[in-house]
Amino acid sequence: MEYPEFQRLVDVIAKLRHPEDGCPWDLKQTNKSLLKYLIEESYEYVHAVESDNEKKMEEELGDVLLQVLLHSQIASERSSFNIESVSKTLADKMIKRHPHVFEDKSLAKDASEVSKNWEKIKSKDNEHFFKEEDVYMPSLMAADKIGAKSAKVNFDWDTVEQVYDKVEEELGEVLQEIKEKERNDLRVKEEIGDLLFSVAQLSRHLGHDPEEALRDANKKFINRFSHMEKKARSESKDMMAMNVEQLEELWQETKKELKSKRIK
Repeated sequence: MEYPEFQRLVDVIAKLRHPEDGCPWDLKQTNKSLLKYLIEESYEYVHAVESDNEKKMEEELGDVLLQVLLHSQIASERSSFNIESVSKTLADKMIKRHPHVFEDKSLAKDASEVSKNWEKIKSKDNEHFFKEEDVYMPSLMAADKIGAKSAKVNFDWDTVEQVYDKVEEELGEVLQEIKEKERNDLRVKEEIGDLLFSVAQLSRHLGHDPEEALRDANKKFINRFSHMEKKARSESKDMMAMNVEQLEELWQETKKELKSKRIK
C-alpha cells in the first residue's frame, strides 16, 4: 500500500524548514522549543478521544503527527535521524517485541501472556530497572508506573490499609513541617511530594489510575465553578466583590443544586 498523502505531508514539512523559502517561525524551532507543543497536542488528542469526537480525533492526531515530523525534519538537518529511520527503528522494535505475531504464535495465547513477554523482552533491552524516561511524564502517571514497576519485584505494600496508613503518615509529616517555627520551604515541598506519591499508590492499589482520577476531579471543579458563575450572574452578584464566606455559601448552594439534578 502506498501513502501519497503522507509523502506529501513530509514534503510540506521539509518546505516549511527550507532555509531560504521556508516559514520564519518554523525555521526558529528546535527539538527543545517544540517539546511543549508535543505535550499540548497529545493532551488535546486525549480530550478528543474522551469526547468521542471522531472528526476532532482525526484533526488532533494530525497535530501530534506534525510534531513527530517536525522533530524528525530538524534532526535530519543535522544528519542525526529522519522520519524514515524513526519508522525503521519503530518497526524493528515492534517485530522484536511481538514474536508471537512474527515468529511463533504459540508464544502467547492471550493479552496477559503478551504483556508478560513484552516485559521480559524490555527488561533484556534495559540495563537498569528504572529508566530516566520514567520521570519525564505527567507526575501522577509517573508515580503510578513507578509503583507498578516496583510491585513486580514485590517491593510494594500487601494491602490497601497499609497504603492508607502510609498516606496518613506522609500527611502528618507535611503538617509537622508546616507547623515548624522556622518553616523550611524545601522540606515542605519534599514532604508534599512524598504525600502525593503515596496517594498515587493508594489509587493504584484501589484499581484506579491517579492521573485519570485527578483529571476527573479537575473537570468536576471546573463544571461546578462554571455553574457557580451562572448562579451568581442570575442573582446579580459580583463574585469579585464577594468575600470568602459568601463564595463558600454560593459554592455549597451550587453543589446542592447540581446534586439535585444529578450533575457531578
